[in-house]
Amino acid sequence: MTKSMPANPADIAVPSRTVSSETDAFRRIADSHGRTVDYLRLSVTDRCNLRCMYCWSSEHMQFLQHNDILTYEEILRLVDLVVEMGISKIRLTGGEPFARKNILHLIEQMLMRHPHLDLRLTTNATLLSGKVQALKDAGVRCLNISLDTFNRQKFQHITGRDMLRNVTRAIDEALALDMHVKLNAVALKGINDDELPVFINFAKRNPVDVRFIEFMPMGNCNRWTQDNFWSATDILAAAREYAELTALGAGERKSGPARLYGIEGGKGRLGVISPMSNHFCNDCNRLRITSDGRLRTCLFSDKEYSLRPLLRNPKLGERFIRTVLERANSRKPLGYKILQKMREHTVADKRMNAIGG
Repeated sequence: MTKSMPANPADIAVPSRTVSSETDAFRRIADSHGRTVDYLRLSVTDRCNLRCMYCWSSEHMQFLQHNDILTYEEILRLVDLVVEMGISKIRLTGGEPFARKNILHLIEQMLMRHPHLDLRLTTNATLLSGKVQALKDAGVRCLNISLDTFNRQKFQHITGRDMLRNVTRAIDEALALDMHVKLNAVALKGINDDELPVFINFAKRNPVDVRFIEFMPMGNCNRWTQDNFWSATDILAAAREYAELTALGAGERKSGPARLYGIEGGKGRLGVISPMSNHFCNDCNRLRITSDGRLRTCLFSDKEYSLRPLLRNPKLGERFIRTVLERANSRKPLGYKILQKMREHTVADKRMNAIGG
């Protein structure tokens, strides 16, 4: 069962002093391993219009009630606070962000309040077409689009929905508007490994980052096994049979966990993300907040800190929430150590749609 800390846990109680100095107000969030946080993944909903085979267990899965998810006003309060604490990059996730009504209004409000914020979205893009121009006008410049296959029948098999054309139409719109597009494919041996040359050719023709993410054993309904796990090492070995790849340095990669490779003669790049076989815990710079307001310091750790009661308690203000963020992150674990103790085929109890993809 997920461990969620109460609203006023004694071990993270607010100190008696008030936060008054400019130094205190803008100090970075750091942990006991010397890692500082400047990136927040913020889920706006646990609902999704797809039924992906590696995430979904049945048609009777329970979603959060409306009153249990953070309101847009509460999200904006949190954003104001974390930006003050040094967060410069926020990614809105779900579920599927566009499954929540008026999400464009929230995005516009966030960027009006914080015009220098690097605001990004992760989306399955099935509901994205027709909204790309509004996103760009608001100030969004980068989109992560989840796409495991370019084959229509296989897309329907993986997602349970015949919506591939919606996704490709949205990708075309984003590229036409010079948006930075990253395609994220869950690497599934025996399912989409035969499409590696298709993804590479797409990256050759278009200025996109095609990134294969190792399949993670998240949630008690996942289908992870050693047989369908496709490691980053094997992906790269196979990719070199179809293209000449050049590893990019840290400066060219920008930020993030992906190891990126230039493709000879291509406009785009190929990347691999290896949370299972080659962890990047030492460089982790992120926190996660779920759509019901639970702070999660590590993807693989089920320990959470509930922020929603603090936001809804008129006697508690930003000072208390700030302290919870700081104290919780000071105990941020090294995820690979949790992975080493993986029980059966599950490393965390929650599915990715509940955590924030």
